[in-house]
Amino acid sequence: MTTTDHLALWTPRLMGVLAGLFLGLFALDAFSEGKPLAQALADFAVHLTPSLILLGIVALSWRRPWIGALTFIGLALLYAMTMSRGRLDWMLTISGPLLIVGVLFLWSALRLHYRPGA
Repeated sequence: MTTTDHLALWTPRLMGVLAGLFLGLFALDAFSEGKPLAQALADFAVHLTPSLILLGIVALSWRRPWIGALTFIGLALLYAMTMSRGRLDWMLTISGPLLIVGVLFLWSALRLHYRPGA
């Protein structure tokens, strides 16, 4: 396996985990001053759900990178079209990393799984 093959294998998986952890950081805003702990924990769990979903997608994509390619690119487009509300900064912050991870999974799929003679 060449160095490029190793990069194609590990980069999308590592970046997918990092994207999930990055989105998980936004769940910390559930803890605000004056909010009861029980309510804050419930809000934290709800806000952590997208991050856990992304980590699950990375797990599903581990041996089938085309799943990661389709899902991450689809989620990037879905967020950009529905949730960003025309705010370019939101779009770049959330959709940008998702799109990059999706393209990396596509590269992994094409490089390692769908090349002639492989």
